[in-house]
Amino acid sequence: MAHIPFVVGVTGGIGSGKSVVSRLLRLMGVPVYDCDAEAKYLMAESLSLRTELIALAGTEVYTPSGRLNRSYLASYMFGNPDRVALVNGIVHPAVRTDFLAWKASYECPVVAVESAILFESKMDILTDAVLLVHASEEVRVQRAMLRDGVDEASVRRRMASQTDHASLMARATHIVYNDEAHSLLKQVAELLDDITKSLPETSLAL
Repeated sequence: MAHIPFVVGVTGGIGSGKSVVSRLLRLMGVPVYDCDAEAKYLMAESLSLRTELIALAGTEVYTPSGRLNRSYLASYMFGNPDRVALVNGIVHPAVRTDFLAWKASYECPVVAVESAILFESKMDILTDAVLLVHASEEVRVQRAMLRDGVDEASVRRRMASQTDHASLMARATHIVYNDEAHSLLKQVAELLDDITKSLPETSLAL
C-alpha cells in the first residue's frame, strides 16, 4: 500500500515570512512545494495550459519566442475580476494536479505546500493542517517595502487585495509568530515535532 504523507499548508500575508518558514522546513528534512513558483513553471512549460490560456486571452499571452508574456497577462486581468477568475480557473486546478503528482513521489512522513492564496486556490482541501505565518501589519508592511523596494502605498494596495489576516487566523490550525518576540526556529521545530509524534508509527518508519 502506497504511503501518503501528512501535508502541511504554509500561508500568510505579504511580508509575513512564508518563504522563511519553508526554508526552515526544508532544512528540517520536509520537502516543500512552492505553488507560486510551480504555477509560473506550468504556465511556461505545460502545453495544455498554454493552449487554454491562448484560447482565453489570445495569442499575445505568449511572446513570438514562446515565453509567457507576463505583462500582457497582468494587463489582461487588471481591474477585471471576471478575467482573474477565468485565468485562475485554468491555473489553479493545474497546480493542484501537479502538487498531487509531486506528493505521490515522496515517501517521507511529512511534506508541505506554500501558498499565499492557499484557501482562495482551494489548495487547503489537499492539506491535513494549515500553518499561518503571522506578523503585525506594520511589520509586514516594512518588510515588504524593504524586500521589494516599493513605497508603503503600493504594499498596502497589495495587502488590501489579499484575505485579511484575521480571517486567515480563524481558518488556520496552527500559527507561528514571526517577530522579534518569538523564536521562529523554535516554533517551527516544535510544531514539526508535535505533528511527527501524532503520526502512526508506520509512517515514521519510512
